[in-house]
Amino acid sequence: METNTYSCKACGSQSFSEGKLDGYAALRPVNTIFSSASPLIFTVCTQCGEIASIKATKPEKFK
Repeated sequence: METNTYSCKACGSQSFSEGKLDGYAALRPVNTIFSSASPLIFTVCTQCGEIASIKATKPEKFK
């Protein structure tokens, strides 16, 4: 998914794409053993690879 709402801090590009990190690397709330995890969405500069944003896809897991 292409998005143009960012400007890269490293190279100045405005070309970004999103990638998903899930599985064993998914984000879990601290101090909860049996809580399910939330995959992470990274917004990545397509020119240099700088990460502009990291979001949890299921923020309700942290309430």
